[in-house]
Amino acid sequence: MYDLIIIGMGISGISAAIYAKRSNLNVLLLESNAPGGTLNKIPNITNYPGFNNITGPDLAMNLFNTINELEIPYKIEEVTDVILEDTKTIKTKNNVYHSKYLLIATGRKPNLLGLKHEEDYLGKGISTCALCDGALYKNKEVAVIGGGESALSESLYLSKICKKVYLIHRRSEFRGEDLTLTKVKEQPNIELILNEEVTELIIKDNKFKGIKLKNKELNISCLFLYIGSTPNTEFLKQTDIKLDNNYILVNDKYETNIKGVYAVGDVIKKDIYQLINAASEGAIATINISKN
Repeated sequence: MYDLIIIGMGISGISAAIYAKRSNLNVLLLESNAPGGTLNKIPNITNYPGFNNITGPDLAMNLFNTINELEIPYKIEEVTDVILEDTKTIKTKNNVYHSKYLLIATGRKPNLLGLKHEEDYLGKGISTCALCDGALYKNKEVAVIGGGESALSESLYLSKICKKVYLIHRRSEFRGEDLTLTKVKEQPNIELILNEEVTELIIKDNKFKGIKLKNKELNISCLFLYIGSTPNTEFLKQTDIKLDNNYILVNDKYETNIKGVYAVGDVIKKDIYQLINAASEGAIATINISKN
């Protein structure tokens, strides 16, 4: 029986665990994959306080080292089901755990195009975060694929860094805000390519070189994907936790509609998805839990 079980060892979950330890809570971390979560897929981080430049895996290792130094227990086990009564029951493929409080920090996974070799070149010519990787392609030609507000705003961001930005959308109209679209159209180094789809990646000598569309080829240094993300909330489908498009809804204390169940990080519905606020959310949630 634990005071708190945290599902997810990304930056928000680890931050929560650190503050749980400081609050003298009996805490357990559960992670289905590698500690650090999506940090392990980010080549370089240049916007996190205290580090001018650090790789995602290195930051993940630093966080993991802190967990070990503080002797916070963790298990690498995939959660398959939860029962959210007064005592929370967390089932994994290997064990069953019980706790008074539950904190969900399972993050989300970006949607991919489903092309051959796509996952092999994530971080090596394929990116899902312009803010994370844009600076790596200064004065180079890149492409963004997507039709929503994120694709539009990230194209604007990249246009200030890159020589040329191709914005590719499979339909004839964008779904983003009119004001953002106007700004995109005013940017001279953004070229709109509508009614087109990426059909193939161009790989030469094991290096990403560009993309094939239905009607043309583009030689680019990076393809940024903004075709949506999927929160990791499949294991909650049998619960009464309120979701919005599969994102968890929380209040200002990061508590869900179920008493004693909290959620933080990229799995919750919010406006900004950055490492800095994910870390702070983990701390805030655990501090609120410790006050109960």
